[in-house]
Amino acid sequence: MKLIPVRHSAMGSIWMCHFFLLLFILDTSLIASMANNATDSYWLIRIKSELVDPSGALGNWSPTTHVCDWNGVTCAVDQEHVIALNLSGSGISGSISVEFRHLSSIQTLDLSSNSLSGSIPSELGQLQNLRILQLYSNDLSGNIPAEIGNMRKLQILRIGDNMLSGEIPPSIANLSELTVLAIGFCHLNGSIPVGIGKLKHLISLDLEMNSLSGPIPEEIQGCEELQNFAASNNMLEGDIPFSMGSLKSLKILNLANNSLSGSIPHALSHLSNLTYLNLLGNKLHGEIPSALNSLIQLQKLDLSKNNLSGSIPLLNVELQSLETLVLSDNALTGSIPSNFCLRGSKLRQLFLSSNMLSGKFPLELLNCSSIQQLDLSDNSFEGELPASLDKLKDLTDLVLNNNSFVGSIPPEIGNISSLEGLFLFGNFLTGKIPMEIGRLQRLSTIYLYDNQMSGLIPREITNCTSLEEIDFFGNHFTGPIPETIGKLKDLVVLHLRQNDLSGPIPPSMGYCKNLQILALADNTLSGSIPSTFSYLSELTKITLYNNSFEGPLPHSLSSLKSLKIINFSHNKFTGNFFPLTGSNSLTILDLTNNSFSGPIPSTLANSRNLSRLRLGQNYLTGSIPPEFHQLTELNFLDLSFNNLTGEMPPQLSNSKKIEHILMSNNRLSGKLPVWLGSLQELGELDLSYNNFSGRVPSELGNCSKLLKLSLHHNNLTGEIPLELGNLTALNVFNLQRNGFSGPIPPTMQQCTKLYELRLSENFLTGNIPVELGGLAELQVILDLSKNLFTGEIPPSLGNLMKLERLNLSFNQLEGKFPPSLGKLTSLHVLNLSNNHLEGQIPPTFSGFPLSSFLNNQGLCGPPLRSCSESTAQGKMQLSNTQVAAIIVAIVFTSTVICLVMLYLMLRIWCNWRKVAISSAEGGTVAHKIRNGEYWNMNSFGFIPSPDKQNSAATSFYNIKMETMENAHM
Repeated sequence: MKLIPVRHSAMGSIWMCHFFLLLFILDTSLIASMANNATDSYWLIRIKSELVDPSGALGNWSPTTHVCDWNGVTCAVDQEHVIALNLSGSGISGSISVEFRHLSSIQTLDLSSNSLSGSIPSELGQLQNLRILQLYSNDLSGNIPAEIGNMRKLQILRIGDNMLSGEIPPSIANLSELTVLAIGFCHLNGSIPVGIGKLKHLISLDLEMNSLSGPIPEEIQGCEELQNFAASNNMLEGDIPFSMGSLKSLKILNLANNSLSGSIPHALSHLSNLTYLNLLGNKLHGEIPSALNSLIQLQKLDLSKNNLSGSIPLLNVELQSLETLVLSDNALTGSIPSNFCLRGSKLRQLFLSSNMLSGKFPLELLNCSSIQQLDLSDNSFEGELPASLDKLKDLTDLVLNNNSFVGSIPPEIGNISSLEGLFLFGNFLTGKIPMEIGRLQRLSTIYLYDNQMSGLIPREITNCTSLEEIDFFGNHFTGPIPETIGKLKDLVVLHLRQNDLSGPIPPSMGYCKNLQILALADNTLSGSIPSTFSYLSELTKITLYNNSFEGPLPHSLSSLKSLKIINFSHNKFTGNFFPLTGSNSLTILDLTNNSFSGPIPSTLANSRNLSRLRLGQNYLTGSIPPEFHQLTELNFLDLSFNNLTGEMPPQLSNSKKIEHILMSNNRLSGKLPVWLGSLQELGELDLSYNNFSGRVPSELGNCSKLLKLSLHHNNLTGEIPLELGNLTALNVFNLQRNGFSGPIPPTMQQCTKLYELRLSENFLTGNIPVELGGLAELQVILDLSKNLFTGEIPPSLGNLMKLERLNLSFNQLEGKFPPSLGKLTSLHVLNLSNNHLEGQIPPTFSGFPLSSFLNNQGLCGPPLRSCSESTAQGKMQLSNTQVAAIIVAIVFTSTVICLVMLYLMLRIWCNWRKVAISSAEGGTVAHKIRNGEYWNMNSFGFIPSPDKQNSAATSFYNIKMETMENAHM
């Protein structure tokens, strides 16, 4: 009973499956039938579904509107078939649908200037009636499909300005009806197909701005109707085909910026219809063919940036249609041909810069009265500028810079009322600026820098109210800046640096409200900054360094929010510099060598892009602001020669791009921070003349780009870390006047680029490492003086052939003078004094002063005594032990003699006392002498009687004589 419902259910399911399968087959057949009978409107609806239409350009594409009334649609006469679709610039995006293949009658398809992406569908090749296909200026990518060559009726193919890549398909040659092929501004590579010559009806070929390489095929001569050939900005190479001379219809030939070589083929002179020829930026060499003068239709000729040589053979008298001639950046010599120009010339632009042209200013050019832009810059022209320059009455730009012109600017230049740009910099012009220049009402740019001009800047120049740029850098102009400078309302650049200008800045300068760059550095200007500068809201760069400006900064400067570069260094400014921190756009601030005081404003940290901060040589106090952690772009930090205190703030560790830290000559204290080792870009670290203490962190050895390390004149202690040997780029290493101890680490031998090493005035011990002799680049100095080094001078120091100064004085060095040091021929300062050295000084060192070797008892040879005298004198002298023994003997003998004499005197005194006592009692004492006789003590005369003085004297004499006689017996 339970199985029956199950069986019925299974049977029902099977029937249902069959039913749906039948429906699917019928539906598929119906859709296929509908597709075969679908109208163009159906396919357009399908195409629309794949597009994004934010502007509503396809808004009326609906079944309720007849297809022929749809936007962009053009129908055939039968009002059923679409023959043209133009959606150019409709703002649509999405991809190009493969369903376009069904529009079998379409002749024109224009989807240009939209935002279509994806690839070009190969199915478009099925559109056998298509004559115009324009897909340019989209975001299409991928290769050009080979199937595009199947559209045999195609006349115009414009698919450039996309991101197409790959090679140009050879099947392009099958488009025998093609008149326009524009595939420029893509990423195509490979070579130009040889089959391009089969396109007999091609009028325009645009291949520019791709990466095409290889030669231009000779077969291009088959494009007999070609009028425009543009292949600029590729990588084409080889010679320009001679066969191109057969393209008689060619009007425009643009092969600029490739790598074409060889000479310019004479055959190009056969292109009688040519109006535009551009070969700039190739590797062409040789002379310019004079045959090009036959191109009488030519309007623009550009042969610049090649290696062309010889003289200029082109004559405007023959090239009568020529309007622009550009021959710059070659190696042309000579001057301008004497018959270059005739009156009535159409020449408007002549650019001959960066050649080797010479001679005086070519007066022949004055016949080209129509010329508007003349550029003779970067040549070797000389002499004075002609007064007749005003014949060029239509001249707008006169560019004569970087030549050797002399003399003064002719006043007649004021007659060229059309002049807009005057570029005379880099010559040897002298004299004053003519007052007549004030007539040039259209003048916008005047560059006179790098000349030798002098005198006052004329007030009349401020009548040129169109002036935007003034650059007088590097002359000898004197006197004040014109007071009326404020009349130049359009002035953007004022560059007066490196002159002899004096006086204050005119207050009217503040009314040049468009001023962006102000450079007044390297003059003798004085006074204070005018408060009117607060009006210069567009100012981005101001340099006033090397003047005599003084006083506090006006607070109104804080309103200059666009400032990026400030350099007020080497002046006499006082007070705080807070007004300069109003801009958050600062990238460079240099206030070196002024008298600014007070703390460093923390608001400076608001300039997050600050890369260069130089505040050295002022009177700044306080600590380094912790807010500097915001200066992540900081590259150069100079706070040296101030009165800053405290420790180095750890926040500076955020400045990972910093390359220079200069904080010498302050009162900074504490330990050297470990985080210094994290500054991988650090190239210079100068913390000298401070109160830093403790050890040098070994992490400093991680700064692999460090070139200069100066920690001298601090209170640092401990050993020099081994890790500092990892600083293999180091040039300068200075640790003198600290408390370092221990040996010089052997790892120092790895610092092979050192040219200055100073370790003096420490407590370093041990031997001088032999490895120091491997520092072959040491040149400025090796100073190890005033330490506790022992042992001998390593002979390896003789390998320091570039060394100029060597100081090993005040150590405990011993042993002989290494002969190898005689190889140090570059040495001009030497100090080995106050050691225990011995032996002969090499003859090459005889020219050094005596002070270089003092207090080394064993040294000899010039400038000390000769070694032979030293040896002879040594033989005559006793040893120190012998001398000491003799001295002891002498002292001992003298002591014994003194004791004996003292004893005798005491005996005599005792005897005298006895005699004196006896005499007092009235007795006489007699003494027996050698001959057996006796003599009376009283008769000796110690206490002579008044009446017997003579007798006593005689008796004494007689006794003395007798004694002497007895002695000689």
